[in-house]
Amino acid sequence: MITSVAYSARNVSGFALLSPMILAVVAGMIYSNVLGTPAHAKAGIAFAQRRLLRFAIVLLGFQLTLGQVAAIGIGGVGIIAATLGATFVFTITLGRLIGVDRKLAQLIAAGTSICGASAIVATNIVTEARDEDVTYAVAGITLFGTVAMLGFPLLAPVLGLDQHAFGLWAGASIHEVAQVIGAGFQDGAQAGETATVAKLTRVAMLAPMVITLGLMA
Repeated sequence: MITSVAYSARNVSGFALLSPMILAVVAGMIYSNVLGTPAHAKAGIAFAQRRLLRFAIVLLGFQLTLGQVAAIGIGGVGIIAATLGATFVFTITLGRLIGVDRKLAQLIAAGTSICGASAIVATNIVTEARDEDVTYAVAGITLFGTVAMLGFPLLAPVLGLDQHAFGLWAGASIHEVAQVIGAGFQDGAQAGETATVAKLTRVAMLAPMVITLGLMA
């Protein structure tokens, strides 16, 4: 039911820029807080949060082919990997310095550096943060990712970026896949394709990041 609502909502004006997963999270939050989670559904939710989600992470990686990665070049892949690592470490460090809870900082770091809300939910498998922390992280990532999606295309001509450079920048930094696609194709077809491949390359790095956090826990 929640999935159907999420995909149907994308056809409503103003919601098309949001991914079905984000819409599903919002729909689930509304349902849970207004009607409450049925007792008979809790076992299924727990299964989906763990085993099903882990399997889905593997499937995300299969969306990306080596040919697509090669299209953005070794330098592009290096930029993506360096940006991901630097963003993750910086966010964790900054969170520690300003007194943010360690688990919340890890969730925000994963969402910012990898793939938005998907990474937050996946990371919570090993961090086991409070539901409030997950909600806070998802809300923050969605807000700032939407701002980036709308603002990045306006900065492209100011910064003098060609379509390949802009696509790489958008794909390496904006959070959600849908947001990356929305920003990339605003600057042209080549920018959109480059941004999409760059973003999927980040998504493919989700599993190693979750495993690393598991070893650190």
